Amino acid sequence: MSLPPPLLPGQPLTALAPMQDVTDLAFMRVVAHYGAPDYFFTEFFRVHAQSRPEKHILRSIDENDTGRPVFAQLIGEDIAHLVRTADELQRHGIAVLDLNLGCPAPKIYKKNVGGGLLRDPDRIDEILGALRAATPGLFTVKMRIGFADTANFDRILDLVAARGADLLTVHGRTVQEMYRSEVHYDAIARAAARVPCPVLANGNITSAAKAAAVVAETGAAGVMIGRHAIRNPWIFRQCRERFAGRPVARVTLADVREYIERLYRATEAEGVPERAHVNKMKKYLNFVGQSVDPAGAFLHDMRRAESEAELFAICDRHLLANPAQEFSAEPYPGVIARPNCETPSARADGCSLETITA
Repeated sequence: MSLPPPLLPGQPLTALAPMQDVTDLAFMRVVAHYGAPDYFFTEFFRVHAQSRPEKHILRSIDENDTGRPVFAQLIGEDIAHLVRTADELQRHGIAVLDLNLGCPAPKIYKKNVGGGLLRDPDRIDEILGALRAATPGLFTVKMRIGFADTANFDRILDLVAARGADLLTVHGRTVQEMYRSEVHYDAIARAAARVPCPVLANGNITSAAKAAAVVAETGAAGVMIGRHAIRNPWIFRQCRERFAGRPVARVTLADVREYIERLYRATEAEGVPERAHVNKMKKYLNFVGQSVDPAGAFLHDMRRAESEAELFAICDRHLLANPAQEFSAEPYPGVIARPNCETPSARADGCSLETITA
């Protein structure tokens, strides 16, 4: 069975990474407005004895009007309940079922799920076999290159191949490296050479230029992009332009101001207090601000906003004073996002923006 066709056949594939509290229906729609990826991935469905597919995640499948396929991601280790959930999701018209073997949050891996399973190849083999047998359609895997080291990497690649995965995404860091180290693109190249299915390169894909360089370096079939798609939702369109050898679209600060407005309105929810929604926006804007100014002045001011009016006044001051100025394709050196420091709720999930994004 073939993967869903990409937007432009013959080009490297692009995918929006699964990100907890980010890749919901509203965010997918916003990204699609600026140029959708070939594939969307849901937030992960948590699977355990009492779990049922989360309704808010199901919306990103059932109500998806982006025109692009949605991959439903599972995280768990109980085989019976993984199979049960896979069967339930088949009834929701998912394009693909994806298994998370990469979440690096301690709260997650200590339960021996996500990246924690990379310590136990035998258990991975059992899960892969059960999910492959329970999935009549496409089945894919997203993993890191190991837990503390890469000792199990080649064996797990061979298990993924033997169990007939249709696509493999590799984040080129170990679980313990979190997001602090350089990405080991040589390990992604090893995976692309070893498994028969297409491989997506994941980890620090900051721009269209970086995407093209990583594809060339690794031999991967494409790229998966996470936090840098929050910062720059034009990135998938820019990747297609770069892959085609065309000029990459220029984004201005005025364009960014419009994006922030669109994102704010798209993510508003009935019953959510204004202050809570402003704090949620700050989590996104921590990434956006990395490309606004090299001194981080926008980030400094934005983090202190307490109301919608204050937030948009800060946006106007920093983004519309020189609206034609180019929005940097790469994050400015030293301008650091800290999205899980905005509110207690942002830290409540072990895989918040800071720990789950790619």
